[in-house]
Amino acid sequence: MTEKKRNWKPATQLVHAGTLRSEFGELSEAMFLTQGYHYKSAEQAEARFKGEEPGFIYSRYANPTVDMFEKRMCALEGAEDARATASGMAAVTAAVLCSLKAGDHIVAARALFGSCRWVVETLAPRYGIETTLVDGRQTRNWQDAVRPNTKLFFLESPTNPTLEVVDIAAVAAIANSAGARLIVDNVFATPLQQKPLELGAHVVVYSATKHIDGQGRCLGGVVLSDKKWIDENLHDYFRHTGPSMSPFNAWVLLKGLETLPLRVRQQTEAAGRIADFLAEHPKVSKLIYPGRADHPQADIIAKQMTGGSTLICFDLKGGKKPAFAFTNALDIVTISNNLGDAKSIITHPATTTHKNLAEEARAELGIGPGTLRLSVGLEDTDDLIADIEQALASA
Repeated sequence: MTEKKRNWKPATQLVHAGTLRSEFGELSEAMFLTQGYHYKSAEQAEARFKGEEPGFIYSRYANPTVDMFEKRMCALEGAEDARATASGMAAVTAAVLCSLKAGDHIVAARALFGSCRWVVETLAPRYGIETTLVDGRQTRNWQDAVRPNTKLFFLESPTNPTLEVVDIAAVAAIANSAGARLIVDNVFATPLQQKPLELGAHVVVYSATKHIDGQGRCLGGVVLSDKKWIDENLHDYFRHTGPSMSPFNAWVLLKGLETLPLRVRQQTEAAGRIADFLAEHPKVSKLIYPGRADHPQADIIAKQMTGGSTLICFDLKGGKKPAFAFTNALDIVTISNNLGDAKSIITHPATTTHKNLAEEARAELGIGPGTLRLSVGLEDTDDLIADIEQALASA
């Protein structure tokens, strides 16, 4: 089915875009729990496999429920095509590796989620792909790192966990001049508060496990780009390596998308209030929040983001011991390593998500023993502030 192009706003797209209906006329999206598909004739099967007739062949390649999720994400992101994956890291790995070969070069921001950094810094070199890590905040560093064999730029913005921001438009311009592609991991901003493709990025990836699900139920990821890049690079990689999303997870994520604007709006407003509270607390030595005027890159945030964040990064004085005492004393906020959930979550990056980095590398990124990352959920904001305040008394 070819969907009619409509000038819907995001909240409407997230409820209706990409919907396919069976002959039963179901209102909620149908969940097609099938591996294979029936052909009316051997000739039809041949035509499907040749690409001469549209239709589904095998759920590792495509599935109607997954297709609806991909189309809805395309409508929201402004992308021509997408492939949904089994997890956020499956999306990152596929996006990075599908267009590279031995002898190619990646330039990546050093401030990356631990597993993302492992892919570009450890996995890619095993296959003869060179990597240079740069301080992504300084645009000139991207230009200085370009080589004749540079094929890919990769960054997160805001970054995990220290909420640094990279000037996406400026980096995209450098990538274009070098003949390279820019991949942006847009998880922390969400597709509602930052549009990397509009800023010049070529590929966008998400861990749908985070805000898109938003209720801690399932894993998922998605890669979005123009149709030509996906057809020429991602399509065969995806078919043959099999990082496909399950139909059940696609259905759960479709339901999550329906409430994404409501959740992100409330979580962002709550995060702003909590950040203001923490910034004034005497036990907090440093606070970074993209919605505050004192963020070191507030000018770039104003240029490329339409909202703050649902996450806050802050350091407690005294290091690991008070940080652990604080987290252990929290009553409402849960200790976990996820984010974007309806439940508020606290993480100590140095001992969890970024524990595999050398101490020097963590220090370079601003991750100290007292650094904490708070993902703000949907609880009452006054209750969250009271919980944080009583836990700080124990720090």
